[in-house]
Amino acid sequence: MNEKIEALREKFKNLDMQGMIITNPVSIRYLTNIDAEGVLLLTRRENVYITDGRYMEAVNRALTIEDEIIVYDFRELTREDYENFFTFCENVGFEEAHLTYAKYKEYMHKYKINNFEETEGLIEKMRIVKKDDEIDCIKKACLITDKCFEHLKEFIKVGMTEKEIAFEIEKFFLQNGADGLAFETIVASGVNSSMPHAVPTDKKIEEGDPITIDMGCRCNGYCSDMTRTVFAKQVPQYMKPVYDLVLKTQLKVLEDMKEGANLKLISKGVDSDFKLNGASMVHSLGHGVGLDIHEYPFINSKSDFILKENMVITDEPGIYIPGRFGVRIEDTVLITKYASQNLTLSEKSYVIVG
Repeated sequence: MNEKIEALREKFKNLDMQGMIITNPVSIRYLTNIDAEGVLLLTRRENVYITDGRYMEAVNRALTIEDEIIVYDFRELTREDYENFFTFCENVGFEEAHLTYAKYKEYMHKYKINNFEETEGLIEKMRIVKKDDEIDCIKKACLITDKCFEHLKEFIKVGMTEKEIAFEIEKFFLQNGADGLAFETIVASGVNSSMPHAVPTDKKIEEGDPITIDMGCRCNGYCSDMTRTVFAKQVPQYMKPVYDLVLKTQLKVLEDMKEGANLKLISKGVDSDFKLNGASMVHSLGHGVGLDIHEYPFINSKSDFILKENMVITDEPGIYIPGRFGVRIEDTVLITKYASQNLTLSEKSYVIVG
């Protein structure tokens, strides 16, 4: 028995749904461990995966007997087969955040669905609290990320470009056991660090530059996410108050994060503290991490969400002064019953490189 699928079935029973079509590859990976093109059907009678014949071997390798999933090559199915999958299903759910309108119409016709119902992030909400095997994968990704940072402290030199550093990060991940990048690496130096989502450029590192490095890798599909702001050769005095405030805030948030904590209250506290110091938060304080780099919950002053044990989230305050510089410090954090466990352990005091 596939426990995740059984849990999902129980949830959509409560929504008066008799079946569901799952199209998001991340949802499919979460429920089945399948990482190949296809569509998962949960019908009244059975679980079905429809794929291209080119992926049949990969799909069958990913499944076990306990999954109880029947695999079909779409070319072997007839029109009648498609129409029979949801026989006697009055309401069938779909992932509205992933399915295009064109596919919506196609599936309504192909499967002869009476009522196609939005599921309002049903699977994404299941993914909020992580299981032990998921946490182990995230911890492995975080460990590789920490090792990469240690390497970068020796690697980065004045005169290198942002692109060179970003390339070195990806290479390190691939050579040290990761599947690859969790997201496109951000390396932003000097004035570029004032842009929260800067793209690495050909700008060369100069003495006195702050260098914001936002990086993460994947292990077995699960992500890490860490940001450090380091300094080339020296820390300019005028940057220290900003860095100190960001670090103090990041550590306070880490202390506040535990089971039962309200994310809205934590975020409002940061907003207030920043305003008292003439600064402001221009992005969320953090987000969930798992198979996606950005998952539920999203941590901001509008997110009235209570933390639960075994959630994995980020803690990433930042201050950005347009046209001058920016500072962000971020860790991936595991929520426990009485505290939080920092999964990215790289140094956060002033780090000098170059």
